[in-house]
Amino acid sequence: MRSTVTLDPDVEALLRNRMRERGITFKQALNQALREALSADAAGAARRYELKTYHMGFPPEVALGKALSLAAAVEDEDVARRLSLRQ
Repeated sequence: MRSTVTLDPDVEALLRNRMRERGITFKQALNQALREALSADAAGAARRYELKTYHMGFPPEVALGKALSLAAAVEDEDVARRLSLRQ
């Protein structure tokens, strides 16, 4: 298939580098680059992304969804302690 493509200057430079490194034509370099990119997209779509989890040191009984109320309770305890030290 024949087609006209307008390439950004940086993309053209990348293709020209590939041509020199591999000793291939512009058409071959462009086709290889497109094949690699499109097959990587297809492979990436098929793979499920899995996020690694890490233990953060929090005991499981602390509900982090209620962090603001927990912080307020800790702050209240600290204020009460400081007031008791002044007496």
